[in-house]
Amino acid sequence: MACPPNGDSSIDRPEQGPESEAHLGWGQQLEPQSSPCRSDSTDEAAGMGVFGPDMLSGLSRDQRARIADWQSELAQATNWTGSLPVALLDRCWLRLWAVPVQNLAYELPPDASAEAPELTCYRDLTRSGLGSWQAELLCRRDFGNEAWQQALRHHWRQLEEHPHQWTLNRYLALLSHYRSQFPGQERQLPLLVLARPGSREPHQVLWLQGSRQSMRHTCA
Repeated sequence: MACPPNGDSSIDRPEQGPESEAHLGWGQQLEPQSSPCRSDSTDEAAGMGVFGPDMLSGLSRDQRARIADWQSELAQATNWTGSLPVALLDRCWLRLWAVPVQNLAYELPPDASAEAPELTCYRDLTRSGLGSWQAELLCRRDFGNEAWQQALRHHWRQLEEHPHQWTLNRYLALLSHYRSQFPGQERQLPLLVLARPGSREPHQVLWLQGSRQSMRHTCA
């Protein structure tokens, strides 16, 4: 049975069958690395930490000036180019910097483990109506047991070691939205607010617009 066309990249751990997660040798969860900004449950529930609901309220005057400079650069751009800025904010170290959009994947590599052919086929089969165990058997038949197990292990390891949901789909969505603003006049600067190490909160993408620095959240 051939795999249907590809869909989105999200994948959950399949339901256990005769050759379950235990059979694959999946061990204990990896311990998060220590961080000067480990979040407790209260901070994690608040989501925004010391920055509160208005993210820019926690920035210094110098950092606000740098954002204004990047917004000015964006406003003056005549066309889409890989040198346009993407701002990044590390709340733990109160660090704000920007990278050219063409270098974003190097600065913050997206997790593409869910795009492995084996897992893409599994998702497509379950979306077509097959049960999870039947879909897994077909993937094991088509790709081989070793390839299937390696794809699962790699994906699960990425989820454990990098739980901030910065996936290939989110990265591509940011690029798509950024580029769609050209050649228009209303342009928004992307600000990536990095999740705190040791937490399971996602990286957040905010879009800052105009000199007033209004912003909106996106799932991209």
